[in-house]
Amino acid sequence: MDGRPDEPGPNGWANPCTTVPVGGRNMGNVQSSRAEVRAELTAPGQTYELQPVELERGAVRWFVNLPQTLRELYEQNATGKDFLVFGDEQLTFAEAYDRIARIAVVLQQQGVQHGDRVAISMRNYPEWMLSFAAATCLGAVGVGMNSLWQTDEMEYALRDAAPRVLLADAERLAQFRSLPDMDITAIPVRCEHEPDELRARIEALGPVPMPECSVGPDDPAVILYTSGSTGHPKGVLSSHRGVLATLYAWELDAVETVVRQASAGPAPAPAAEPTYPPTALLAIPLFHVMGLHGGFLSSWRAQRRVVCMTKWDVALAAELIERERITSFSAPPAMTGDLVREAQRSNRDLSSLLTVGGGGAARAPEQVRQIDATFRRAAPSIGWGMTETNAAGTLISGAEYLQHPAAAGFRLSVIDLRVVDGDDQPLPDGERGELQVRGAPMFLEYWNRPDAMADSFAADGWFRTGDVAYLEGDLLHIVDRLKDLIIRGGENIGCGHVEAALLAHPHVIEAAVYSVPDARLGEEVGATVHGTPELDLDELWEFLAQHLARHEVPRYIFTSEQPLARTATGKVLKRELRAEGVARVQEASGPAV
Repeated sequence: MDGRPDEPGPNGWANPCTTVPVGGRNMGNVQSSRAEVRAELTAPGQTYELQPVELERGAVRWFVNLPQTLRELYEQNATGKDFLVFGDEQLTFAEAYDRIARIAVVLQQQGVQHGDRVAISMRNYPEWMLSFAAATCLGAVGVGMNSLWQTDEMEYALRDAAPRVLLADAERLAQFRSLPDMDITAIPVRCEHEPDELRARIEALGPVPMPECSVGPDDPAVILYTSGSTGHPKGVLSSHRGVLATLYAWELDAVETVVRQASAGPAPAPAAEPTYPPTALLAIPLFHVMGLHGGFLSSWRAQRRVVCMTKWDVALAAELIERERITSFSAPPAMTGDLVREAQRSNRDLSSLLTVGGGGAARAPEQVRQIDATFRRAAPSIGWGMTETNAAGTLISGAEYLQHPAAAGFRLSVIDLRVVDGDDQPLPDGERGELQVRGAPMFLEYWNRPDAMADSFAADGWFRTGDVAYLEGDLLHIVDRLKDLIIRGGENIGCGHVEAALLAHPHVIEAAVYSVPDARLGEEVGATVHGTPELDLDELWEFLAQHLARHEVPRYIFTSEQPLARTATGKVLKRELRAEGVARVQEASGPAV
């Protein structure tokens, strides 16, 4: 066995940085009050007025009085307020918008037109956000490339999305240049050993107006890749409306919370505390829905300052929180757990934090309590969402979350939830079944995958999440997964994808991949393989490192001298193999795995 540490990122459970802590109330009263306040805030003539809009899969609730496209969102919020901090670099929203317009012109010069794809493959640099915004202002589709991918995974996504332009940093540019027959224009970004072409071109342009372009709410805006249970990752194509529905639903939830707290009566006067401008620490990758939507886009809408990290380092994160007076941090449980431990062992002043949000995976109830106990002012929060729902789904925070630390949260305003049996028939509250969803935030399609689309929707248009769940009114509890997935620190890892890489090795005959519990990351990747006498595990790990992203490489690989046990129909008995693997890990490392 060997350890393969990596940087977790969110996918699945979701939480924006905008969540407002919720005061403690009786659960029945909270749900009643929630519905009443929401109805008032979304009534005709209100800012958050919701009206039905007919889309391809039926009518959805939609915010009719708010910006209808990302382009409008950027334009209406290009203010002189501070926006981005990256090392010694700082930009206001207006300065960032100026750069977005220049990058849009650069993309036009490369022939990018409405509907074309623009791929972005780099660490969390400012150029990631600015390039994405520029592409969507042109009516093009921003393609978020996983910066942890190996070369063959990058090749698959590039051939799948077929972008006209790729913007890449040094490491990703080197991967791209090793690929054959790629008819894609690459623009280097922040490359140490060659000119920064993007910077040079936008500096040469000087200030320019945003290019004219007609963009509609249902035009495609983004492709993000998500791992499925088998095969290659799927490109999830979403519209401007889908993305914006999530941003506005998060915003409305925060307003609802403030109104409900005010209606509950005056709270005890708090002790005098310093106040700081809303500032988010962006430490999760922008190629994830929570990095892009929760970190960048919701901050643009909320006029919230963003401090950007390119790689997770908990000591640096604590330093940035102290120095920049960061007020909100949202990340997978592995990262928020790191921050709890850093706060407990260091003398950093983290008192500016008001929210420690969760995303990417379920958080252990004990960590919920630790967040509340460790940070003087910060409330814990979490939510559930998917790439396919643009991260929208549920939210829960503060006292409600402490009361229900295993819950996934309360349903957002533009999402419908139901739990069904094997025949897609709705089940009553409290009964477990598959969670299905529908609403304005839903994605348009799996790019180039009509087969996956056919399998993913019930006959009446509800999306099959693959999660086993139950409902208590609008409060969602997720208890298991139907799909053969591992969620490692918020990263979805398809078991079939890892198995395919194992089977590509010449000395591996059979392979079964499964999850192994892990105290920090939630789950780790385990595998049992049957191979030839020549199979060497160290050589196998080296091989896998060339074919899988770092987080996908199994931390634990066990060998079987005999062929893997199978059922009478030929299916590998993966449950038994997993039980054996988990027992071996626990025997080697103790019960706290």
